Amino acid sequence: MEPRKIRVLVAKPGLDGHDRGAKYIARALRDAGMEVIYTGLRKSPEAIVEAALQEDADAIGISILSGAHMTIFPRVLTLMRDRGISDVLLFGGGIVSEGDIATLKKMGVGELFTPGASTQTIVDYVRAWVAAKVSPAPNT
Repeated sequence: MEPRKIRVLVAKPGLDGHDRGAKYIARALRDAGMEVIYTGLRKSPEAIVEAALQEDADAIGISILSGAHMTIFPRVLTLMRDRGISDVLLFGGGIVSEGDIATLKKMGVGELFTPGASTQTIVDYVRAWVAAKVSPAPNT
């Protein structure tokens, strides 16, 4: 029996209308054998989390260039916890300062990829995170 493909929801929240990067990453994840659900532009955090629930996503990737990352990511995390999907990876990319990346990671956001990150790095990260979730560490 073939294992289930990794399911990644790619989202563009808020008023950010630039989705070329999100589509590029979605294609790279798809080409790497993952099942990708792209939500389209201008989705609310509520719509993103609802879509992740409906699609049984393993990961949510948010592309954000508008500068609203310090509002969007914490709201999505809160909604994920409220809806019982805190075991789903939340990661993202876009224009995010190093200081904000550190703050968001402390809150529970996964990796945040800035412009220039390779698609292979993103693919490898998602695969490794999902594999670690599926295969718990042996007892020591």
